[in-house]
Amino acid sequence: MGDAGDILVLNAGSSSIKFAVFNGALEEKHRGLAAGIGGASFLEIDGARKEQPFIDHTSALAAVLAALKKVGVEPGGLRAAAHRVVHGGRHLSKPVRLTPENIAEIVSCTPLAPLHNPHNLAAIEALSASAPDLPQFASFDTAFHTSNPDVATRYAIPKMMETKGIRRYGFHGLSYASMVKRLPEVSGAALPSRLLAFHLGNGASLCAIHNGRSVATTMGYSPLDGLTMGTRSGGIDANAVLRLVEENGLERTKAILNHESGLLGLSGGKSDMRNLVLEHSAESDFAVEHFCYWSLRHAGSLVAAMEGCDAVAFTGGIGENAVAVRARILRGLEWLGLRMDPDGNHRGGPRLHAQTSKVSAWVVPAAEEQMIAEDALGLL
Repeated sequence: MGDAGDILVLNAGSSSIKFAVFNGALEEKHRGLAAGIGGASFLEIDGARKEQPFIDHTSALAAVLAALKKVGVEPGGLRAAAHRVVHGGRHLSKPVRLTPENIAEIVSCTPLAPLHNPHNLAAIEALSASAPDLPQFASFDTAFHTSNPDVATRYAIPKMMETKGIRRYGFHGLSYASMVKRLPEVSGAALPSRLLAFHLGNGASLCAIHNGRSVATTMGYSPLDGLTMGTRSGGIDANAVLRLVEENGLERTKAILNHESGLLGLSGGKSDMRNLVLEHSAESDFAVEHFCYWSLRHAGSLVAAMEGCDAVAFTGGIGENAVAVRARILRGLEWLGLRMDPDGNHRGGPRLHAQTSKVSAWVVPAAEEQMIAEDALGLL
């Protein structure tokens, strides 16, 4: 049953809402997912899955709250609600309790993350309507990267453009912050000084973490930049984008780059790495190799930013589960002195490196929701 110590965490993405309930000791009590919003959708809670149509995020959130009510968790009985917000811009660089002023700041960041911030705001507004007195908090995906030096965040464009917010922000910050906290628990050793972190999922990025702080990352102004992703193109020349706009118009180009590119575009219709690895067609194999190749290209850049590498860590759906992808990337990093333990990799870790390896390698299960709950508890 819900109690006064429970914290509800909502993680609203572009086509899904992840949710979890934690008690005051940050122990997970319930977990679920409303996925496939706008398409073949379903609701899952505590392992029980039910096909259910969601035309939009509002209907999905209503279903989430109804499912939680059935297990004794109601908004009015919670201690707090906490949200993942993708973009905090320049000013929201640490977790906050949500106030009208902070919400207005999140709204102002919507042009920087048009596929994400509106859904985050919708969840905040829906809970406010259900439980007006419930304290709500937000943690920001961009916050972990505010430690990047100016040379890493500034585009070489005129100053007047940069002051309008056109700069590199970086994303997946909650995942990387969680990794910094959890890797010592997984490895049984202190956090490595120079950590090359891979967050690999439908959205994918890398981060160079030096002494626990982000110093470089692959995503930039938006989550579109960097690696090949499930449906996002990753890095693409600005003039190529301008040509796409000339030929297709602005809105169509946005759809192409965000929803029809990446693994989906390369393979001719598949964005799920599990299916691509199993299929072994020429297009699927090329899509997987493209993903791994650009992961390694960016890895070299981030190792240079740290001037070395002591450890590598994987998280995210692909990073935690795709044995063949991890193996390809680990082999590509042998120039660092890394030696993979094939049996460890096949088991899914947590240790992936051989005894003779000069660089350690680990799998660190994603725990973004717990990190968000911890942020809220700290502010409470």
